[in-house]
Amino acid sequence: MQGVLDALAAAGEWFIGLFRAGGDVLVGFVTGIIPTLLVLLVALYTIINLIGEERVQGAARFAAGNILTRYTLLPFLAVFFLTNPMAYTFGTFLEEKYKPAFYDSAVSFVHPTLGLFPHINPAELFVYLGVAEGIRQLGLSESEFAVRLLLAGLVVIFIRGIVTQWITFFLARRQGIEL
Repeated sequence: MQGVLDALAAAGEWFIGLFRAGGDVLVGFVTGIIPTLLVLLVALYTIINLIGEERVQGAARFAAGNILTRYTLLPFLAVFFLTNPMAYTFGTFLEEKYKPAFYDSAVSFVHPTLGLFPHINPAELFVYLGVAEGIRQLGLSESEFAVRLLLAGLVVIFIRGIVTQWITFFLARRQGIEL
């Protein structure tokens, strides 16, 4: 009987230890990243208000104008200013035929930006922080990693935008849909 009681006590200690560890992580977030994200969001919305929402929208319309900026600059502006998931609303500045490719580009860009702009997708920050910890343990620069990840992300979203646009046009032609 004592063995069963000892096993139950150990299970109870493990169970409460799990929640204590979760509490420690939460305290780390509350004293670490959460204040940073709040200040960053306040600064961002202040900048948008100072610049003017009309000017931000004008820049978005300009960025939608050609294939290079449509799948690099526009997704960057969208995720930077509106964050995930509101960034996809920048698709309103595009013709219908370009919206699927823009969405693909924008949704693919919310992760590569986390090292430099954590406000863009804070719900996924734990993924980046895990990778960054590995980079730190290897003795490499986390800042260099963040910049390289952002640049690689820009290349990837451009390629994805072009490929998705091509697929959209191909399927529309195949189905007899005029774009």
